[in-house]
Amino acid sequence: MLPAKPSGLPRLRTAIVLFTRDLRVTDNPALDLACQSAEQVVPLFVVHEGLGFAVPNRVSFLRDCLADLRESLRRLGGDLVIRHGDPVSEVLRLAGEASADGVVLARDVSAYARRRWQRLEEGCAQRRIALRAVDSVTIVPPGALTPAGGDHFKVFTPYWRAWSGHERRAEAGIPPRLRLPAGIEAGLVPGDAPAGGPGGTARLPRGGESAARERMRKWLSGGLAQYGRRHDDLAGDATSRLSADLHFGCLSALELAVQAGRAGAGVGQEYVRQLCWRDFHAQVACAFGDLPRRDYRPRRGGWRQDPQALEAWKAGQTGVPIVDAGMRQLATEGFMHNRARLLVASFLTKQLNIHWTAGARHFFDLLVDGDIASNAGNWQWVAGTGNDTRPNRRLRPLRQARRFDPHGDYVRRYIPELAGIGGGAVHAPWRLAHPPRGYPAPLIDPDGHPGRQEWK
Repeated sequence: MLPAKPSGLPRLRTAIVLFTRDLRVTDNPALDLACQSAEQVVPLFVVHEGLGFAVPNRVSFLRDCLADLRESLRRLGGDLVIRHGDPVSEVLRLAGEASADGVVLARDVSAYARRRWQRLEEGCAQRRIALRAVDSVTIVPPGALTPAGGDHFKVFTPYWRAWSGHERRAEAGIPPRLRLPAGIEAGLVPGDAPAGGPGGTARLPRGGESAARERMRKWLSGGLAQYGRRHDDLAGDATSRLSADLHFGCLSALELAVQAGRAGAGVGQEYVRQLCWRDFHAQVACAFGDLPRRDYRPRRGGWRQDPQALEAWKAGQTGVPIVDAGMRQLATEGFMHNRARLLVASFLTKQLNIHWTAGARHFFDLLVDGDIASNAGNWQWVAGTGNDTRPNRRLRPLRQARRFDPHGDYVRRYIPELAGIGGGAVHAPWRLAHPPRGYPAPLIDPDGHPGRQEWK
C-alpha cells in the first residue's frame, strides 16, 4: 500500500526534506510543504549504494544533479545535506542531530520505496516525528484513477481518457527563503564516477535542474511543434531527450505537461500522451509490485536460454544493423531513441525468444533514465506479457528500418563498420556482393528464423 495522502503538517520547529527522485527547487511539493510548516528546513539526500543510482551512468548524472541542487538551495539561504548509508537510518540520525520534529518526502511506487516508507513510519512513530509523503514523481498519483471493478487500469487508452480529465494539483512555487539549523555538517557531493558500459564511454548530458530547464525551454520553443510528425524518425533524433531529467526529478513532470499543453490545440497532445504513459506504468507497478521481476500476464510459448545470442545482442553484434545501432547508441550515450527501444526489445523477446528480464536488466544497467516502472512496463508490453492489447505483435526489423531510417543515417551514425554503404542498402549488408569486413553475419534470419545465417 502507498502512504495516505498528506493532510498537512502541524507547526514544526525543524523539518527534514528527504530528496529522492525530486532533485529540484521548482514545483517541489515536499520542499514546499516543509517550508510552509517549519521554522527551519534540512534538505537531505542519502547516497545509498544498493540503489539503481549505483549504475555508473546514473551516478555521473546524479553527481551533477546534486551539485546543482546544492547551489540552488544555497541561493535560498540553505544547503543540501549529503549522507551515505541506509536512508532510513540516516534520516533518523539527522533528526536527532537537528532536533527535527518532521520529515517530508516524495511518494514513489517501487518495492524499495515502499519498504523505505514502512521503516520510516516505524522509526518516526517511535520518536514522535511527524511524517508526510507528497505526490511529485508522477503527474497523476498512482491509485488516483481506477476503473469500475478494478484497482488499476490494465489498458492504456481508457487510462489516457481518465487521466486527461483528472484535476491536477496546483504547482508549488520556489521557496523564498530557507533556514538551516546551526551546526549541521553539509557533507560532500559524491565524486565523479566513470560513466559508460560495453562498447565505450558514455557521452552523457549535464545533469541538474539548471541544465534540465534549459533543455526544456529549447524543446518547448523548438522541438515540440514537430514532435507528432517526427518522433519516430530515428536519424532525426526529434524526441525531447528529457527522460533522464524526469527520472531524477530535475524537472517536474506536471510543469512539463502543463507547458506542453499550452502550445496550442493538438500541438503538444502527442507529447503529453507520452508523459501519460509514464504515469500508466507507475500505476501498474503500484498495483503489481512484482512488475520488474515477473510476467504481468502469462505468455504463450516458452523462452529460450541462449547466452551467446544474449551477449551478441548486448554488444550490438547481432548482424542486424538497425538492432545493433540501437544497442550501440545505448552503450555510447546511456540513452536510446524510443523507436529503437521497441525494435531491440522486440528482436530479443519475439525473435530470439529470450526472456524480457534479461533485456530489462541490461537497459537498467546503462540507461541514465533507467526507471523501474517504465523500464519493466515497456519491456513487458513489447514481450507480450504486459499491457499490450495485441500481445503477439512483432516488429520486423527490416520493415521498421526502411520506414523509420529509410536512408540509413541512424545505422551509419553508430556502426562505423557500415559507414561506407550508402542509402538503405546498409540495412541488409548480407545481400551485398561484397559484404563489409568486420561486421557479423545475421544472428538469425531477420524475418525471424533462429540460427546464425551465412553471408549470401
